Parts: sequence; structure tokens; C-alpha cells
Amino acid sequence: MTKRRLPKPGELKQILRPKPVQLNPTERRLGSAHTISDLRAVARRRTPRAVFDYTDGAAELEDSLRRARQAFRNVEFHPNVLRGVADVDTSVTILGNRSELPFAFAPTGFTRMMHHEGELAVARVAQRERIPYALSTMGTTSIEAVAKAAPDARKWFQLYVWRDHGAGRELMDRAWESGYDTLLLTVDTPVGGARMRDVRNGLTIPPTLTLRTFLDGATHPAWWVNLLTTEPLSFASLDSWDGTVAELINSLFDPTLSYDDLAWVRESWPGKLVVKGIQNADDARDVVKAGAEAVILSNHGGRQLDRAPTPLELLRPTLDAVGGSAEVWLDTGILSGGDIVAALAQGATTCLIGRAYLYGLMAGGERGVQRCVEILRTEIIRTMQLLGVRTISALQPSHATLR
Repeated sequence: MTKRRLPKPGELKQILRPKPVQLNPTERRLGSAHTISDLRAVARRRTPRAVFDYTDGAAELEDSLRRARQAFRNVEFHPNVLRGVADVDTSVTILGNRSELPFAFAPTGFTRMMHHEGELAVARVAQRERIPYALSTMGTTSIEAVAKAAPDARKWFQLYVWRDHGAGRELMDRAWESGYDTLLLTVDTPVGGARMRDVRNGLTIPPTLTLRTFLDGATHPAWWVNLLTTEPLSFASLDSWDGTVAELINSLFDPTLSYDDLAWVRESWPGKLVVKGIQNADDARDVVKAGAEAVILSNHGGRQLDRAPTPLELLRPTLDAVGGSAEVWLDTGILSGGDIVAALAQGATTCLIGRAYLYGLMAGGERGVQRCVEILRTEIIRTMQLLGVRTISALQPSHATLR
């Protein structure tokens, strides 16, 4: 029979240690987020449905996005042991410059729609963490304002070729004069993809107050208050627009985009040139021959062509086709530090993240983006330590295989 006794006060004190009460609601929300999926859950609660779905959704049946994420889940890691991994270096060299973490913030459009702090919040985190940030042509903060807010950040500019080439040339000139050293030319958007969540939600830019959005807004009052009491939501690179995302893309973007346009961009841009939206190895080889210093394997986050190739599965064939003459980057489907490590092990120079930091932005503004970086950094370091590698360059394809 078990002998019972009353616990001593000192014993209770060791056990009963309540967490400090966090009075700041944003810090409280972010403190409970330990993964990017946790940030996504917070973002979903904090933003109107149409706004969240714009970020979260993809084209048509969303198979491209689903397959990209599944490819990362199918990765099998193969660790080495007894390697001494107390100190881990997560830095990489991207186009000749050091980044303290092996990823960059991808360009995203309409960012102030997700949270009123928008692009400025993301650029400030990039500066603090010493990683690159790419501003989108469809950004809601000007080229100059981002440069002023984060003067020491490594800044890239993402360009869509518009029907009006003069406007594109002006954007490139402004970006170069403002200290952006790399141009990301996106080539997978001759027309807009069929993003069915946006269609069903009736999303317009800027958001309009229909009966449905009004009722949804009643459950997200903070988002609406921030939208209505800060600078009006508008595009920094065009005067105004009042319509759907698909209508905007089909009105502005040039569907005749060809290698002649790539040559024009290469001639017009004095800095590094990266081509984003490559989806087969032959195209990667051809754009490198046309002057690109890097290519980004990307199906636009699954937001353009549904059932498009999965970037992670394209990585090895593309590296073979390019043959070391250019860097190969990767995006789409990345939701953890382990995903990033897997891509690097397979040979990617770096990764771009988009949705991951937008979830953080929606969850808590600049602090939410910072929390996203903290989560990914922790996961990258832990994955490297468990694999038995101390540097990114030590990662090999044998460390992460596709099952």
C-alpha cells in the first residue's frame, strides 16, 4: 500500500510556477506561435476572410501549391552523428554578398492590405536580420519610402514587364537610384491565374464594403480601423485602380513578353539580374545564356498555372542544365526551416519565403514578421545540428533525399 504525505511548501514552489502574465495582446498572440502554421492560425483569426484567402490561396484547385508542400513533406533526412555541432553558421553568399540566413523575403503585392504597416515593417526586419528584401512592382509602399525606412538593408526590386515599357524603365531607374542592387524579373504572369478564392470572395483592390465584407468586418474591427485611419491603400507604382486582381494583371501586364523583352531589361538594368518563375530546366539554361545571374524555380506560389511543376523536384535537373554558370534559387511551399535546409541540401543557393512572413505580418505587424524569422532560424539551426552539419556549404544531396 502506497504511503501518502502532504507536500512541503518548498516542493510546491518548485512545481507551481505560473507563466508571467503578458499584458500586451500582440506579444501574447505571437508568444503562443511556435511554428509558421501557428502564425497562419493567428493570421486567419485577425484578418477578414477575403484578405486572408488572398494570401493563403492559389489558382483553381490549388494542386500546384499542395504538391509543392507535399514534396517538402516527402523529404527524408539522413543525419551524420558525432560531428560536433555546438556552433552553427547559417550564413550564405547570394550573388556575391553575405546573408546571415539562407533565405530572403520574396516580393509580395498589396502588402499593406494584409497589415497597415506593410512593406516598411518587412524591410525593417530584413535590415535588422541582414537578409535581402525584394519589393514588388505591385507594392503598396514606394521604392523611395522603403529605401528611406531601411537604408542599410540589402534591397531587391521585382519587375513585371508592363504594356507600357516606358513605365517599366522608369521603375528600374528609380530602384537603381534608390540603392536596389538586384532586379527580379517575373516571367510567369503573361495573364492572371484563376484564383478562385478571390473570385468567390469578390476581392477588389482596394477592398470595398459590400454587405458581406461589412458583416465579416464586424468580427475584425481592428483590421478595418487600421485600414481606414492610416494612409489610403494604393499602389506605389501606378496612379490608381478599382477592380479585381485578375483585371489589374490583364490590364497592365504584357502578354507578348518574350526573349526580346528580357534582352531589353538586361540592357536597361545595370545591376544583378534574376529571372523568377522558371519551371523547366531548358528555360533556365536559356535565360542564363541571355544574361541572368540567377534563376528562381517558382510556380508563383501555385497562384498562376495549376498543376504546374513542383520547384523542389525541378532543382537537380536545373542545376545540371545550368552547370554552375548561375545561381539557382527556389520558392513555393516553404513553411519551415527544415524545408529550407532540404532545398539547400539539394543544391539551391537560397530560398525565398512569401506566405510565411505574410502570416507573421497579419498576426502582429513588424513584430509578427520578426517572429517568423525567429521561428525559421531556430528550425534551421536545429535541423542542421541534427543532421550533423555546421555550415550551409556542408549540406549535401545525400543529407536530404526525395522519397
